[in-house]
Amino acid sequence: MDVLKEQIRTGNDREVAALVRRYLEEGRDPETILKQAMIPAMDEVGDLFQRGEYFLPEMLIAARAMKEGLQVLKPRLVQAGVEPAGRVVLGTVQGDMHDIGKNLVAMTLEGAGFEVIDLGIDVPAERFVEAVRAHRPLAMGLSALLTSTMLQMKATVEALGRAGLREGTRVLVGGAPVTQAFAREIGADFYGPDPTAGKQYLQGLAR
Repeated sequence: MDVLKEQIRTGNDREVAALVRRYLEEGRDPETILKQAMIPAMDEVGDLFQRGEYFLPEMLIAARAMKEGLQVLKPRLVQAGVEPAGRVVLGTVQGDMHDIGKNLVAMTLEGAGFEVIDLGIDVPAERFVEAVRAHRPLAMGLSALLTSTMLQMKATVEALGRAGLREGTRVLVGGAPVTQAFAREIGADFYGPDPTAGKQYLQGLAR
């Protein structure tokens, strides 16, 4: 399992997928592969990022390698009846076309065992509400990179409240111009300065 962890940390996506296939062919338990190798590897990547030893490019390639491994592993996890750590709806708010940060959050959460419903970019408040109503997630994550689109976060939180879905759905916000003060102002539950912080918050909720 240490070899798989190292290949994820270094972002070797082809080798990660090949190793997962080999482990499965050898009869190893898919949940063990996930929880003893893949999730700990991404935890280490997150720690390195927070300590300033990894930067965005290194974190992205590690997350992509993790995603390649998960594509191989997921069917076997479903077959084995392994439940996700929780369900999260993510999207970049209306008017904003940026998705690098959102995609990194999505990959980080998937790497931690969460099911992610990714709504993409330029997502209107009503579509977030529809997704929450349909999927009943643990949390909803909103991303914005532009100061001009940040107010759509507030509009989305308010729309969730009007729909009667705010209670029981934690709202996470993030993006370059977003701050803790802004998160409090719009009634969000959590501001994530980086993907690892959001993952750790959700892991605490899911326990």
